Amino acid sequence: MLAPDALGPTLCIGEIIVEIVATTTGDGFRHPQPLLGPFPSGAPAIFISQCGRLGGQSAMIGAVGADDFGALNLARLQSDGVDVSAVALDPEWPTGSAFVRYRADGSREFVFNINHSAATRFGWSEPVARLVARAGHLHVMGSALSMPPAREVIVRAAAMIKERGGTLSLDPNLRKELSGGPEIAELFQCLVGLCDLLLPSGAELFPAAGLDAPDTTEAQAIAHLLQRGVTEIVLKRGPNGASLFTPDSVIRAAPFQVDEVDPTGAGDCFGAAYVTCRRLGMGAEAALTYACAAGARNVTAVGPMEGAGTLAELDDFIRTTARRI
Repeated sequence: MLAPDALGPTLCIGEIIVEIVATTTGDGFRHPQPLLGPFPSGAPAIFISQCGRLGGQSAMIGAVGADDFGALNLARLQSDGVDVSAVALDPEWPTGSAFVRYRADGSREFVFNINHSAATRFGWSEPVARLVARAGHLHVMGSALSMPPAREVIVRAAAMIKERGGTLSLDPNLRKELSGGPEIAELFQCLVGLCDLLLPSGAELFPAAGLDAPDTTEAQAIAHLLQRGVTEIVLKRGPNGASLFTPDSVIRAAPFQVDEVDPTGAGDCFGAAYVTCRRLGMGAEAALTYACAAGARNVTAVGPMEGAGTLAELDDFIRTTARRI
């Protein structure tokens, strides 16, 4: 079980950026093309935005620039009910950005500016310490581990939150554009050992288990992680739904049938819905249904947060949207 919402807010740490989306398909950005945006973005920000919309206590640690992109993000997080008291406002560096273009096969090409932006201009501070001291759950996005300031805050926050009886969830969120070295791999495995809930997508399951996919079955990877002490593993299968594994049970959830417009942010909304519903006291099966609905609803709109729903909106979505059995 995850720590109840009453213990304190779900906390996310990391990049807060804007996203600019190409309206044409192709292999990159080497030619002029029409663009759409800016949209508030960043995997941790998408996650915590969805948490707030669902009515769970939620808070964010990160940084934005003192510019329109930063104002856009702060306004969106605050409107979704997210505590931004520990989000730093940097007067010198611009808000981070991501340009994304979809290839014909549906895969994505990103151009990020994170490490040379305001997104990395934060660290341990008095506002951060106050927020961590009352947090009940920490959610870690793997993408944030590419940022040295985020790594420092995550390590300190994880220890403090676990010590006060809180819990930790981890989404590997692997991005080749944000890859790191041995230090990040070691920290990642340390976090796997601490986490109560693991939320991998597809093949991310195997590196999360520290095992090689060609030599390991899904069942072996799941068993290895459960033996390490992870109490819940929710494997996101994209258009094929999701599966929940615990030491005592397996629950499979069928996907909702939707017309995909923009898949960015779907996994983040999925994870946020599962974490929030569990923290609000829902059972695993109900939480998994809401998670699938949140991910599916989000892909129906352009922009990584634009399809995120409230509980009432997800209830309506579940009631009116067919599932593939």
